[in-house]
Amino acid sequence: MKDTQRSEYVFTVQQRIAELAWKRPEECFTALNHYLTVDWLKVAYERVKPDSAPGVDGQIWAEYGKNLDENLRDLLKRAKSGSYTAPPVKRVHIPKGDGQETRAIGMPTIEDKVLQRAIVMLLEPIYEQDFKFFSYGFRPGRSAHEALSCIWNQCTRWGIRWILEVDIRKYFDTINKTCLRQFLDRRVRDGVVRRLIGKWLAAGVWEKGQLSYPEDGTPQGGVVSPLLSNVYLHEVMDCWYEQEVKPRMKGKTFLVRFADDLILGFENKEDAEKVYRVLFKRFEKYGLSLHPEKTRLVPFGRPEEATEPKPHGHKPGTFDFLGFTHYWAKNRKGQWIIRRKTMHKRLTRGLKAISQWCRKNRHEPMRTQTEVLGRKLKGHFGYYGITGNFASLQRFREGVIRIWRKWLARRGDPQGMPWARMNRLLQFFYIPEARVVHSIYAAKP
Repeated sequence: MKDTQRSEYVFTVQQRIAELAWKRPEECFTALNHYLTVDWLKVAYERVKPDSAPGVDGQIWAEYGKNLDENLRDLLKRAKSGSYTAPPVKRVHIPKGDGQETRAIGMPTIEDKVLQRAIVMLLEPIYEQDFKFFSYGFRPGRSAHEALSCIWNQCTRWGIRWILEVDIRKYFDTINKTCLRQFLDRRVRDGVVRRLIGKWLAAGVWEKGQLSYPEDGTPQGGVVSPLLSNVYLHEVMDCWYEQEVKPRMKGKTFLVRFADDLILGFENKEDAEKVYRVLFKRFEKYGLSLHPEKTRLVPFGRPEEATEPKPHGHKPGTFDFLGFTHYWAKNRKGQWIIRRKTMHKRLTRGLKAISQWCRKNRHEPMRTQTEVLGRKLKGHFGYYGITGNFASLQRFREGVIRIWRKWLARRGDPQGMPWARMNRLLQFFYIPEARVVHSIYAAKP
């Protein structure tokens, strides 16, 4: 079967599953594993990134693909017979934006990634019918910029005066596996699928030469983990908000969630404080804890309201979400609007990464350095290039040029790199200009 035919087959099956899930929202699926075939696994293999980091066995994507048909037939046999053993997840730690805490990233083996991707391809059509419209993370056809646009529109049009920032401590590491299994029981009870998920949840973690078996959590980096984490917060937060919280609010309110990052907006302070008081207990009920300092209420009403009598007369604050600081500012017409700028921590972290790269590669040919720096800048502009953030984009570009000049001056050239020489170099080697890629005015409401 050709690649295009296999993809069309997968798409057709997913449409069929999605239609059934939509028509029967209370039904539990007990027969899914018959869709798992060698061709299904081939599509899963093609969707695994070729440059994926190897797991504990050290095998890379290309190496696994040398005897692909034979490897996939053997994998399918073990998966359906129950003899498949989920290998330990290789764990590494990367620093967070604050530089004090780290984020644990798990790296499954290539074979494990293929099988996890195959299961995600089965489950995604079901849960896409269940997930709420205000959930944006790790979902097909949805992006962080859509979540940002949603916040901008609702805060601007609904008269939102209070923002509740919610910060979950080490979310992926503290997911209660018993609760997760109960949530999955409501929609999926196929024996093969659930047995595999159970094995992934019970798989050990290989870290610094030692094997451990955490009692809770799903490792970040696993292909199936984002879907499972969405299922968990869908039940813990999204359904609770839609069914219990929203009907009890006196004013307008909204929720926007991107994976484990979420904020709530309120028109009335009374509503905001009521939710704030119960939120900690709600998450504790399911084994999750909120950061007491980072979970906070922020006044965010339009600045003109600051002259009004209380309770609406609050000076607006700022809040961070998805790498941006949100704040009120005047446009060229003198009107108050919500603007977003790159978070200071993200800007600093990005420039630090550029500095590390320039230090390691300062002796590479100039054209090579220019091409790589150009790609890094375009990637930065591709995410942070939103309306109102041009000054931060320009500051990042200028910072990259200063860092590049600093390390070029340390290549051993007696003349160093004075700015006059650097400016001549920039005329010859192109460094992308800062530009806005995502216009808020062109985004969907």
